[in-house]
Amino acid sequence: MTRKNRLLSAVALSATLAITAAACSSDDSSSESSADGQEMLEVNFGYIPDFNGASLLAVAESEGYWEAHGVDVNTQVFTNGPLQIQALGTGDLDFGNIGPGAFWLPASGQAQLVAMNALGQNDRVVAQPGINSMDDLRGKTVAVPVGTSGDMILTLALEDAGMAKDDIELVPMEPSAIVAAMSSGQVDAAGFWYPALATVSEQVPDMVELAQNSDFEDTVAFPNAFVAGNDVVADDPEMTDRVLGALRDAMEFRAANMEETIQLTADYTNQPVEAVTEDSGMVRALSAEEVDELTEDGSVESWLNGMQDYFVEAEKIDEKVDPNSFYAGDLFIQAGE
Repeated sequence: MTRKNRLLSAVALSATLAITAAACSSDDSSSESSADGQEMLEVNFGYIPDFNGASLLAVAESEGYWEAHGVDVNTQVFTNGPLQIQALGTGDLDFGNIGPGAFWLPASGQAQLVAMNALGQNDRVVAQPGINSMDDLRGKTVAVPVGTSGDMILTLALEDAGMAKDDIELVPMEPSAIVAAMSSGQVDAAGFWYPALATVSEQVPDMVELAQNSDFEDTVAFPNAFVAGNDVVADDPEMTDRVLGALRDAMEFRAANMEETIQLTADYTNQPVEAVTEDSGMVRALSAEEVDELTEDGSVESWLNGMQDYFVEAEKIDEKVDPNSFYAGDLFIQAGE
């Protein structure tokens, strides 16, 4: 498949920004073997500290699923998906978690999607008070984390309004910088997401929401997924199977124990339970059985084809490819057999 070097430079630019990588170990005392005697495999796992990114990691740690599957996980916090994709490419990570805006990177061959996780409804285009439509953004400064779901929702909203990014003054920013810039009025608008937007709304109570995921749900899905390095999937099937097995167990726990999962996630990410509860209400968390069904009935393939239409139009990728070339859904299903 072909790639656009100029588009990949967006990831290189993001990589120069500071990774807020508060590394934390899922188990302070690394053991050499699991409870059933199998050799433990060390895995480096990246995540974004929201409900989508952290809930299954919190459950797997609390319920002992990592150890049960012979996995010793070291986790790292990231601010977005593209930074994790770069870390997968350099071998600094084995697995990670990304939102829909970063799916163009696996589609361009830079990683493998290995499990769908949730369907999101937390992305927004927001603006300062007095800006009441997308058309009002003409010539205004609009912040966005490049290559993320915030970038995706902004692009879709502009297109729906008959506009393009050339009609605005686009300002690439990291998520933490967007919170500060919107809160202080340094930018006019942003393509961004909750729960971080909750902090902005506290400082800007009259913040205006111009677009959200549900505006486009008839044509584009917004799935969140787990990813793995290409070399991990190709060369280490044992690691892949063990990690996916643990994630499957965590998914089933989450599906049956949402309230406890929210508390575990709050503890894991050091956030108030109320904030995590609000965050979880903006996603449809999938069970392992649902992921199996959505994979087998072609729903995921349909999502990925629809997203690639968007990525081609947005010039993120040159052309569509077979979703099975970057979605290893069969491995997730096999891990449950």
